[in-house]
Amino acid sequence: MSNVVSLVNFAHRRLSSMFPAFFANGNTKHDHYKDFGYPENLSFTQVYRMYCRNGVAAAGVDKTVRKTWQDDPFLLEKERDGSQGGEDDETTLEKEIRQRFDDLRLWARLAEADRMSMVGAYAGVILRVADSKRFDQPVDRVSGGLDGLVEVIPAWEGQLEVSQWDTDETSETYGQPKMFQFNEAAVDTTVKQPRNLVIHPDRVIIWSKNGTVHASSALEPGYNSLVDMEKVRGAGGEGFWKNAKSAPVLEVDKEAKIDMMAKAMGVSVEDLADKMNEQVAEYNAGFDQLLMIMGMQAKQLSVTLPSPEHFYAIALQDFAASMNMPVKILVGMQTGERASQEDASEWAQTNMSRRANQTVPNIMSLVSRLERFGILPERDWHLDWADLTEASIGEKIDRANKMADVNEKLKDSGEWGFTPEEIRGAAGYEPLKDSEKYRNDPTDEETEGALGTKPKDIEQ
Repeated sequence: MSNVVSLVNFAHRRLSSMFPAFFANGNTKHDHYKDFGYPENLSFTQVYRMYCRNGVAAAGVDKTVRKTWQDDPFLLEKERDGSQGGEDDETTLEKEIRQRFDDLRLWARLAEADRMSMVGAYAGVILRVADSKRFDQPVDRVSGGLDGLVEVIPAWEGQLEVSQWDTDETSETYGQPKMFQFNEAAVDTTVKQPRNLVIHPDRVIIWSKNGTVHASSALEPGYNSLVDMEKVRGAGGEGFWKNAKSAPVLEVDKEAKIDMMAKAMGVSVEDLADKMNEQVAEYNAGFDQLLMIMGMQAKQLSVTLPSPEHFYAIALQDFAASMNMPVKILVGMQTGERASQEDASEWAQTNMSRRANQTVPNIMSLVSRLERFGILPERDWHLDWADLTEASIGEKIDRANKMADVNEKLKDSGEWGFTPEEIRGAAGYEPLKDSEKYRNDPTDEETEGALGTKPKDIEQ
Protein backbone atom coordinates (compact mmCIF):
# COMPACT_ATOMS: atom_id res chain seq x y z
CA MET A 1 0.00 0.00 0.00
CA SER A 2 2.85 2.39 0.85
CA ASN A 3 4.37 1.73 -2.58
CA VAL A 4 1.11 2.76 -4.23
CA VAL A 5 0.91 5.98 -2.17
CA SER A 6 4.52 6.78 -2.97
CA LEU A 7 3.82 6.24 -6.66
CA VAL A 8 0.78 8.52 -6.53
CA ASN A 9 2.73 11.23 -4.72
CA PHE A 10 5.52 10.98 -7.23
CA ALA A 11 3.04 11.30 -10.11
CA HIS A 12 1.41 14.30 -8.41
CA ARG A 13 4.76 16.04 -7.96
CA ARG A 14 5.72 15.27 -11.53
CA LEU A 15 2.46 16.64 -12.93
CA SER A 16 2.68 19.66 -10.64
CA SER A 17 6.04 20.57 -12.11
CA MET A 18 4.72 20.13 -15.64
CA PHE A 19 1.37 21.90 -15.09
CA PRO A 20 1.77 24.16 -12.05
CA ALA A 21 -1.48 26.02 -12.63
CA PHE A 22 -3.54 22.86 -12.26
CA PHE A 23 -2.03 21.75 -8.96
CA ALA A 24 -1.01 24.97 -7.21
CA ASN A 25 -1.83 24.58 -3.49
CA GLY A 26 -4.85 22.49 -4.32
CA ASN A 27 -6.53 25.47 -5.95
CA THR A 28 -8.91 24.30 -8.68
CA LYS A 29 -8.93 27.71 -10.39
CA HIS A 30 -6.58 27.67 -13.36
CA ASP A 31 -4.11 30.33 -14.40
CA HIS A 32 -4.86 30.25 -18.12
CA TYR A 33 -1.96 32.54 -18.94
CA LYS A 34 0.45 29.87 -17.68
CA ASP A 35 -1.64 27.01 -19.02
CA PHE A 36 -1.72 28.33 -22.56
CA GLY A 37 1.67 30.05 -22.69
CA TYR A 38 0.48 33.66 -22.67
CA PRO A 39 2.75 36.36 -21.18
CA GLU A 40 1.53 37.68 -17.83
CA ASN A 41 2.59 41.26 -18.58
CA LEU A 42 3.29 42.73 -21.99
CA SER A 43 6.39 44.79 -22.70
CA PHE A 44 6.93 47.13 -25.64
CA THR A 45 9.42 44.67 -27.10
CA GLN A 46 6.80 41.91 -27.23
CA VAL A 47 4.09 43.95 -28.93
CA TYR A 48 6.63 45.52 -31.31
CA ARG A 49 7.93 42.10 -32.37
CA MET A 50 4.38 40.88 -32.85
CA TYR A 51 3.62 43.88 -35.05
CA CYS A 52 6.77 43.37 -37.11
CA ARG A 53 6.40 39.59 -37.60
CA ASN A 54 2.65 38.91 -37.60
CA GLY A 55 0.73 39.94 -40.72
CA VAL A 56 -2.63 40.09 -38.98
CA ALA A 57 -1.29 42.34 -36.22
CA ALA A 58 0.31 44.63 -38.79
CA ALA A 59 -2.92 44.76 -40.81
CA GLY A 60 -4.95 45.67 -37.73
CA VAL A 61 -2.70 48.63 -36.95
CA ASP A 62 -1.87 49.82 -40.47
CA LYS A 63 -5.42 49.65 -41.83
CA THR A 64 -6.74 51.58 -38.85
CA VAL A 65 -4.17 54.34 -39.32
CA ARG A 66 -4.66 54.47 -43.09
CA LYS A 67 -8.42 54.84 -42.67
CA THR A 68 -8.09 57.46 -39.93
CA TRP A 69 -5.63 59.42 -42.08
CA GLN A 70 -7.43 58.74 -45.35
CA ASP A 71 -6.81 62.39 -46.22
CA ASP A 72 -5.10 65.32 -44.56
CA PRO A 73 -6.94 67.78 -42.31
CA PHE A 74 -6.96 71.56 -42.70
CA LEU A 75 -6.06 73.94 -39.89
CA LEU A 76 -8.46 76.89 -40.05
CA GLU A 77 -8.37 80.19 -38.21
CA LYS A 78 -12.02 79.72 -37.30
CA GLU A 79 -14.80 77.32 -38.04
CA ARG A 80 -16.71 78.07 -41.23
CA ASP A 81 -20.17 76.72 -42.01
CA GLY A 82 -20.13 74.25 -44.85
CA SER A 83 -16.38 74.65 -45.36
CA GLN A 84 -14.15 71.70 -46.07
CA GLY A 85 -11.04 73.82 -45.62
CA GLY A 86 -10.25 73.76 -49.32
CA GLU A 87 -7.69 75.97 -51.02
CA ASP A 88 -10.33 78.13 -52.75
CA ASP A 89 -11.54 79.92 -49.63
CA GLU A 90 -8.48 79.73 -47.38
CA THR A 91 -7.07 82.86 -45.79
CA THR A 92 -3.53 84.09 -46.33
CA LEU A 93 -2.42 82.71 -42.95
CA GLU A 94 -4.08 79.35 -43.60
CA LYS A 95 -2.27 79.13 -46.93
CA GLU A 96 1.07 79.86 -45.28
CA ILE A 97 0.39 77.21 -42.62
CA ARG A 98 -0.59 74.65 -45.24
CA GLN A 99 2.54 75.29 -47.26
CA ARG A 100 4.83 75.16 -44.21
CA PHE A 101 3.19 71.96 -42.94
CA ASP A 102 3.62 70.45 -46.41
CA ASP A 103 7.31 71.36 -46.38
CA LEU A 104 7.73 69.66 -43.00
CA ARG A 105 5.52 66.71 -44.05
CA LEU A 106 3.77 67.37 -40.76
CA TRP A 107 0.62 65.34 -41.36
CA ALA A 108 2.61 62.33 -42.56
CA ARG A 109 4.81 62.56 -39.45
CA LEU A 110 1.78 62.73 -37.18
CA ALA A 111 0.20 59.74 -38.94
CA GLU A 112 3.45 57.87 -38.29
CA ALA A 113 3.27 58.80 -34.60
CA ASP A 114 -0.33 57.59 -34.57
CA ARG A 115 0.80 54.20 -35.91
CA MET A 116 3.57 53.99 -33.32
CA SER A 117 1.13 54.80 -30.52
CA MET A 118 -1.12 51.90 -31.54
CA VAL A 119 1.77 49.44 -31.25
CA GLY A 120 3.18 50.79 -28.01
CA ALA A 121 1.43 52.36 -25.06
CA TYR A 122 2.33 55.76 -26.46
CA ALA A 123 4.49 57.50 -29.02
CA GLY A 124 6.36 60.77 -28.94
CA VAL A 125 6.35 63.75 -31.30
CA ILE A 126 9.66 65.53 -30.77
CA LEU A 127 9.71 69.18 -31.83
CA ARG A 128 12.93 70.68 -33.10
CA VAL A 129 12.56 74.46 -32.94
CA ALA A 130 14.84 77.35 -33.85
CA ASP A 131 15.45 78.72 -30.35
CA SER A 132 19.23 78.14 -30.22
CA LYS A 133 18.91 76.01 -27.08
CA ARG A 134 19.80 72.45 -26.21
CA PHE A 135 17.11 69.78 -26.23
CA ASP A 136 17.23 69.48 -22.43
CA GLN A 137 16.35 73.15 -21.97
CA PRO A 138 12.77 74.52 -21.70
CA VAL A 139 11.33 76.57 -24.56
CA ASP A 140 10.37 80.22 -24.03
CA ARG A 141 9.42 81.96 -27.27
CA VAL A 142 10.56 81.07 -30.76
CA SER A 143 11.20 83.80 -33.30
CA GLY A 144 10.58 83.45 -37.00
CA GLY A 145 6.93 82.45 -36.93
CA LEU A 146 6.18 79.29 -38.89
CA ASP A 147 9.86 78.94 -39.83
CA GLY A 148 10.60 78.50 -36.13
CA LEU A 149 9.37 74.90 -36.39
CA VAL A 150 12.33 73.11 -37.96
CA GLU A 151 11.51 69.40 -37.72
CA VAL A 152 8.95 66.98 -36.32
CA ILE A 153 10.38 63.62 -35.19
CA PRO A 154 8.00 60.72 -34.39
CA ALA A 155 9.42 58.30 -31.80
CA TRP A 156 8.48 54.83 -30.57
CA GLU A 157 7.79 54.12 -26.91
CA GLY A 158 10.98 52.06 -26.86
CA GLN A 159 12.98 55.04 -28.11
CA LEU A 160 11.48 57.71 -25.86
CA GLU A 161 11.34 56.88 -22.16
CA VAL A 162 10.79 58.97 -19.06
CA SER A 163 14.15 59.48 -17.38
CA GLN A 164 12.95 61.75 -14.56
CA TRP A 165 9.58 62.34 -12.92
CA ASP A 166 8.33 65.46 -11.18
CA THR A 167 8.00 64.38 -7.53
CA ASP A 168 7.39 67.85 -6.08
CA GLU A 169 3.85 67.82 -4.68
CA THR A 170 3.64 71.61 -4.89
CA SER A 171 4.51 71.65 -8.59
CA GLU A 172 1.90 72.18 -11.31
CA THR A 173 3.36 69.22 -13.19
CA TYR A 174 3.48 66.87 -10.19
CA GLY A 175 3.46 63.23 -11.30
CA GLN A 176 4.33 64.12 -14.88
CA PRO A 177 7.58 63.51 -16.79
CA LYS A 178 10.29 66.00 -15.94
CA MET A 179 12.75 64.77 -18.55
CA PHE A 180 12.84 62.24 -21.39
CA GLN A 181 15.63 60.06 -22.73
CA PHE A 182 15.56 59.60 -26.51
CA ASN A 183 17.64 56.74 -27.92
CA GLU A 184 16.91 56.38 -31.61
CA ALA A 185 18.92 53.16 -31.98
CA ALA A 186 16.85 51.38 -29.31
CA VAL A 187 14.33 50.40 -32.00
CA ASP A 188 15.65 51.53 -35.37
CA THR A 189 19.07 49.92 -35.73
CA THR A 190 19.40 50.95 -39.39
CA VAL A 191 20.13 54.61 -38.59
CA LYS A 192 23.80 55.28 -39.32
CA GLN A 193 24.08 58.20 -36.89
CA PRO A 194 21.42 57.57 -34.24
CA ARG A 195 20.45 60.42 -31.95
CA ASN A 196 20.80 59.94 -28.20
CA LEU A 197 19.43 62.94 -26.32
CA VAL A 198 17.97 64.11 -23.05
CA ILE A 199 14.84 66.10 -23.96
CA HIS A 200 12.78 68.57 -21.96
CA PRO A 201 8.98 67.90 -21.94
CA ASP A 202 8.40 71.28 -23.66
CA ARG A 203 9.83 69.73 -26.80
CA VAL A 204 7.75 66.53 -26.68
CA ILE A 205 4.09 65.87 -27.45
CA ILE A 206 2.93 62.54 -26.01
CA TRP A 207 0.68 60.84 -28.55
CA SER A 208 -1.58 58.22 -26.99
CA LYS A 209 -5.19 57.33 -26.24
CA ASN A 210 -5.30 59.65 -23.23
CA GLY A 211 -2.38 61.97 -23.99
CA THR A 212 -0.15 60.44 -21.29
CA VAL A 213 2.53 57.76 -21.08
CA HIS A 214 0.15 55.62 -19.01
CA ALA A 215 -1.94 54.34 -21.93
CA SER A 216 -1.86 50.81 -23.41
CA SER A 217 -1.11 49.18 -26.74
CA ALA A 218 -3.99 48.64 -29.18
CA LEU A 219 -2.64 45.10 -29.65
CA GLU A 220 -2.91 44.20 -25.96
CA PRO A 221 -6.60 43.07 -25.87
CA GLY A 222 -6.08 40.71 -28.82
CA TYR A 223 -2.50 39.68 -28.07
CA ASN A 224 -3.43 36.21 -26.80
CA SER A 225 -5.36 35.55 -30.01
CA LEU A 226 -2.33 36.59 -32.04
CA VAL A 227 -0.26 34.06 -30.07
CA ASP A 228 -2.88 31.38 -30.82
CA MET A 229 -2.74 32.19 -34.53
CA GLU A 230 1.02 31.82 -34.47
CA LYS A 231 0.70 28.48 -32.68
CA VAL A 232 -1.75 27.14 -35.28
CA ARG A 233 0.25 28.49 -38.19
CA GLY A 234 3.58 27.29 -36.81
CA ALA A 235 2.29 23.85 -35.82
CA GLY A 236 0.70 23.39 -39.23
CA GLY A 237 3.87 24.36 -41.03
CA GLU A 238 6.05 22.20 -38.80
CA GLY A 239 3.71 19.21 -39.15
CA PHE A 240 3.71 19.51 -42.93
CA TRP A 241 7.51 19.78 -42.91
CA LYS A 242 7.90 16.67 -40.80
CA ASN A 243 5.53 14.70 -42.99
CA ALA A 244 7.32 15.88 -46.11
CA LYS A 245 10.72 15.21 -44.61
CA SER A 246 9.71 11.64 -43.70
CA ALA A 247 12.69 10.83 -41.48
CA PRO A 248 12.86 7.08 -40.81
CA VAL A 249 12.38 5.67 -37.33
CA LEU A 250 14.66 2.72 -36.61
CA GLU A 251 13.16 -0.09 -34.57
CA VAL A 252 15.77 -2.43 -33.00
CA ASP A 253 14.92 -6.10 -33.01
CA LYS A 254 15.39 -7.87 -29.69
CA GLU A 255 17.85 -10.30 -31.29
CA ALA A 256 19.89 -7.57 -33.00
CA LYS A 257 23.63 -7.79 -32.40
CA ILE A 258 24.65 -4.24 -31.73
CA ASP A 259 28.35 -5.06 -31.36
CA MET A 260 28.49 -6.68 -34.78
CA MET A 261 26.76 -3.66 -36.36
CA ALA A 262 29.22 -1.32 -34.67
CA LYS A 263 32.13 -3.43 -35.94
CA ALA A 264 30.71 -3.41 -39.47
CA MET A 265 30.45 0.39 -39.35
CA GLY A 266 33.93 0.76 -37.95
CA VAL A 267 32.92 2.47 -34.69
CA SER A 268 32.64 1.52 -31.06
CA VAL A 269 29.29 0.54 -29.51
CA GLU A 270 29.19 3.85 -27.65
CA ASP A 271 29.48 5.78 -30.93
CA LEU A 272 26.97 3.65 -32.81
CA ALA A 273 24.02 6.00 -32.15
CA ASP A 274 25.93 8.99 -33.54
CA LYS A 275 26.95 6.95 -36.58
CA MET A 276 23.35 5.94 -37.20
CA ASN A 277 22.29 9.60 -36.96
CA GLU A 278 24.87 10.49 -39.60
CA GLN A 279 23.66 7.65 -41.80
CA VAL A 280 20.02 8.74 -41.50
CA ALA A 281 21.01 12.36 -42.25
CA GLU A 282 22.88 11.24 -45.39
CA TYR A 283 19.89 9.11 -46.35
CA ASN A 284 17.54 12.11 -46.07
CA ALA A 285 19.96 14.32 -47.98
CA GLY A 286 19.84 12.31 -51.23
CA PHE A 287 17.77 9.81 -53.15
CA ASP A 288 20.63 7.36 -53.84
CA GLN A 289 21.64 6.68 -50.24
CA LEU A 290 21.38 3.34 -48.47
CA LEU A 291 20.80 2.46 -44.81
CA MET A 292 22.82 -0.25 -43.08
CA ILE A 293 20.40 -1.56 -40.44
CA MET A 294 21.42 -5.04 -39.27
CA GLY A 295 18.69 -6.35 -36.99
CA MET A 296 16.61 -3.15 -37.37
CA GLN A 297 13.49 -2.07 -39.21
CA ALA A 298 13.10 1.38 -40.77
CA LYS A 299 9.62 2.84 -40.48
CA GLN A 300 8.13 6.20 -41.40
CA LEU A 301 6.55 8.24 -38.60
CA SER A 302 3.72 10.34 -40.02
CA VAL A 303 1.98 13.23 -38.24
CA THR A 304 -1.78 13.50 -38.59
CA LEU A 305 -2.84 17.13 -38.50
CA PRO A 306 -6.40 18.36 -38.00
CA SER A 307 -7.70 21.03 -40.35
CA PRO A 308 -6.35 24.31 -38.92
CA GLU A 309 -8.91 26.69 -40.49
CA HIS A 310 -11.47 26.44 -37.69
CA PHE A 311 -8.95 27.01 -34.88
CA TYR A 312 -7.31 29.88 -36.78
CA ALA A 313 -10.68 31.50 -37.55
CA ILE A 314 -11.67 31.61 -33.86
CA ALA A 315 -8.50 33.49 -32.94
CA LEU A 316 -8.85 35.74 -36.00
CA GLN A 317 -12.40 36.73 -35.09
CA ASP A 318 -11.39 37.46 -31.49
CA PHE A 319 -8.53 39.70 -32.61
CA ALA A 320 -10.78 41.54 -35.08
CA ALA A 321 -13.27 42.14 -32.26
CA SER A 322 -10.48 43.54 -30.07
CA MET A 323 -9.68 46.06 -32.83
CA ASN A 324 -13.35 46.94 -33.47
CA MET A 325 -12.68 45.93 -37.08
CA PRO A 326 -14.83 43.70 -39.34
CA VAL A 327 -12.98 40.50 -40.24
CA LYS A 328 -13.42 41.03 -43.98
CA ILE A 329 -11.78 44.44 -43.70
CA LEU A 330 -8.96 43.02 -41.56
CA VAL A 331 -8.00 40.24 -44.00
CA GLY A 332 -9.22 41.82 -47.24
CA MET A 333 -10.06 39.50 -50.11
CA GLN A 334 -8.41 36.45 -48.54
CA THR A 335 -11.85 35.21 -47.50
CA GLY A 336 -13.08 35.35 -51.09
CA GLU A 337 -15.70 37.99 -50.27
CA ARG A 338 -15.73 41.74 -50.21
CA ALA A 339 -16.69 43.55 -47.05
CA SER A 340 -20.39 44.38 -47.07
CA GLN A 341 -21.68 47.93 -47.17
CA GLU A 342 -22.72 47.52 -43.53
CA ASP A 343 -19.16 46.50 -42.59
CA ALA A 344 -17.71 49.46 -44.50
CA SER A 345 -20.13 51.89 -42.87
CA GLU A 346 -19.42 50.53 -39.39
CA TRP A 347 -15.69 50.70 -40.04
CA ALA A 348 -15.96 54.33 -41.16
CA GLN A 349 -17.97 55.22 -38.05
CA THR A 350 -15.39 53.47 -35.83
CA ASN A 351 -12.58 55.54 -37.30
CA MET A 352 -14.59 58.75 -37.10
CA SER A 353 -15.00 58.06 -33.39
CA ARG A 354 -11.29 57.34 -33.09
CA ARG A 355 -10.51 60.60 -34.82
CA ALA A 356 -12.77 62.62 -32.53
CA ASN A 357 -11.63 61.03 -29.27
CA GLN A 358 -7.93 60.38 -29.90
CA THR A 359 -6.41 61.84 -33.04
CA VAL A 360 -7.91 65.34 -33.03
CA PRO A 361 -7.14 65.98 -29.30
CA ASN A 362 -3.52 64.96 -29.92
CA ILE A 363 -3.27 67.29 -32.92
CA MET A 364 -4.78 70.17 -30.97
CA SER A 365 -2.24 69.56 -28.18
CA LEU A 366 0.43 70.19 -30.80
CA VAL A 367 -1.37 73.32 -32.03
CA SER A 368 -1.57 74.67 -28.47
CA ARG A 369 2.14 74.04 -27.97
CA LEU A 370 2.98 75.86 -31.20
CA GLU A 371 0.80 78.76 -30.03
CA ARG A 372 2.67 78.88 -26.74
CA PHE A 373 6.00 78.99 -28.56
CA GLY A 374 4.81 81.82 -30.81
CA ILE A 375 5.13 79.68 -33.93
CA LEU A 376 1.38 79.98 -34.49
CA PRO A 377 -0.53 83.15 -33.58
CA GLU A 378 -3.24 82.87 -30.97
CA ARG A 379 -6.52 82.03 -32.64
CA ASP A 380 -9.61 79.95 -32.05
CA TRP A 381 -8.08 77.26 -34.26
CA HIS A 382 -10.37 74.73 -35.90
CA LEU A 383 -9.37 71.41 -37.46
CA ASP A 384 -11.44 70.61 -40.52
CA TRP A 385 -11.40 67.05 -41.80
CA ALA A 386 -13.43 65.29 -44.48
CA ASP A 387 -16.16 63.01 -43.13
CA LEU A 388 -15.22 59.33 -43.49
CA THR A 389 -18.90 58.33 -43.42
CA GLU A 390 -19.76 60.53 -46.40
CA ALA A 391 -20.98 58.64 -49.45
CA SER A 392 -18.61 58.19 -52.39
CA ILE A 393 -19.16 60.10 -55.63
CA GLY A 394 -20.52 56.94 -57.23
CA GLU A 395 -23.04 56.49 -54.44
CA LYS A 396 -24.08 60.13 -54.70
CA ILE A 397 -24.63 59.94 -58.46
CA ASP A 398 -26.62 56.74 -58.01
CA ARG A 399 -28.79 58.49 -55.43
CA ALA A 400 -29.34 61.43 -57.80
CA ASN A 401 -30.27 59.04 -60.62
CA LYS A 402 -32.90 57.40 -58.45
CA MET A 403 -34.36 60.78 -57.54
CA ALA A 404 -34.53 61.68 -61.25
CA ASP A 405 -36.28 58.36 -61.94
CA VAL A 406 -38.91 59.24 -59.36
CA ASN A 407 -39.52 62.55 -61.15
CA GLU A 408 -39.87 60.68 -64.44
CA LYS A 409 -42.52 58.39 -62.98
CA LEU A 410 -44.44 61.37 -61.59
CA LYS A 411 -44.36 63.51 -64.77
CA ASP A 412 -47.91 62.53 -65.81
CA SER A 413 -49.23 63.78 -62.47
CA GLY A 414 -47.73 67.19 -63.07
CA GLU A 415 -45.90 67.10 -59.73
CA TRP A 416 -42.23 67.10 -58.81
CA GLY A 417 -40.91 64.40 -56.49
CA PHE A 418 -37.63 66.27 -56.11
CA THR A 419 -36.52 69.69 -57.23
CA PRO A 420 -33.40 70.07 -59.41
CA GLU A 421 -31.65 71.72 -56.46
CA GLU A 422 -32.35 68.67 -54.29
CA ILE A 423 -31.03 66.33 -56.97
CA ARG A 424 -27.83 68.36 -57.35
CA GLY A 425 -27.45 68.38 -53.57
CA ALA A 426 -27.77 64.58 -53.49
CA ALA A 427 -24.95 64.38 -56.06
CA GLY A 428 -22.79 66.64 -53.89
CA TYR A 429 -23.08 69.81 -55.94
CA GLU A 430 -24.25 73.30 -55.04
CA PRO A 431 -27.48 74.63 -56.63
CA LEU A 432 -26.98 76.35 -59.97
CA LYS A 433 -27.15 80.10 -60.19
CA ASP A 434 -29.87 81.62 -62.34
CA SER A 435 -27.31 82.44 -65.03
CA GLU A 436 -26.20 78.82 -65.12
CA LYS A 437 -29.57 77.08 -65.18
CA TYR A 438 -30.20 77.28 -68.93
CA ARG A 439 -28.02 76.28 -71.82
CA ASN A 440 -27.63 78.92 -74.53
CA ASP A 441 -28.89 78.05 -78.02
CA PRO A 442 -25.97 77.56 -80.37
CA THR A 443 -25.28 80.35 -82.81
CA ASP A 444 -25.25 79.81 -86.53
CA GLU A 445 -21.46 79.74 -86.48
CA GLU A 446 -21.35 77.17 -83.62
CA THR A 447 -23.86 74.95 -85.44
CA GLU A 448 -21.98 75.23 -88.67
CA GLY A 449 -18.71 74.39 -86.97
CA ALA A 450 -20.14 71.40 -85.12
CA LEU A 451 -22.19 69.88 -87.94
CA GLY A 452 -20.31 71.07 -91.00
CA THR A 453 -23.49 72.63 -92.45
CA LYS A 454 -25.54 75.82 -92.16
CA PRO A 455 -28.86 76.05 -90.26
CA LYS A 456 -30.78 76.69 -93.48
CA ASP A 457 -29.41 73.46 -94.91
CA ILE A 458 -30.83 71.65 -91.86
CA GLU A 459 -34.26 73.20 -92.47
CA GLN A 460 -34.21 72.03 -96.08
